[in-house]
Amino acid sequence: MDNYLQDIIAENLTILFCGINPGLKSAVQGHHFSGRSNRFWKVLHQAGFTPHEIQPILDSTILDYGYGLTTAVARATVRADELSKAEFDQSIETFKRKMERYKPTYLAFLGKPAYQAFSGQKNIQWGLQEAPFCNATVWVLPNPSGLNRGFTLPMLINHYQALRNYIS
Repeated sequence: MDNYLQDIIAENLTILFCGINPGLKSAVQGHHFSGRSNRFWKVLHQAGFTPHEIQPILDSTILDYGYGLTTAVARATVRADELSKAEFDQSIETFKRKMERYKPTYLAFLGKPAYQAFSGQKNIQWGLQEAPFCNATVWVLPNPSGLNRGFTLPMLINHYQALRNYIS
């Protein structure tokens, strides 16, 4: 598959962060959240998950902190809204098998679209969700993409800190 981004995952992680799908730059470079405008690594650090800001080229070191990275849909696009409902529908069984195999304690969806597609729910609030997904406690966070202009850096940090505080 062209432009495929490898999961950074291990069994029994504290949190598996789940992006909607890879950005083209990340897929070409082979590193998660490597787009210049993506704020994931900055937010993760400033929210207290990591002692320093991880550089995208060192993305696999996130495992050292008990966290991992995956995507709901494997196909890379410039914008997540380029994905079709059918692509989410085709991805759900593979995603469920991944969750059952790796058994993260928390599953943090980065943005609402993937969780909406996988859960069948339409009205989703940010934060902790009532129902688990494949036995993982679900948390929905705003997408850190630079294209998500509805959330400033401080707003993103506040949402991510809420998860950090919850698991502490």
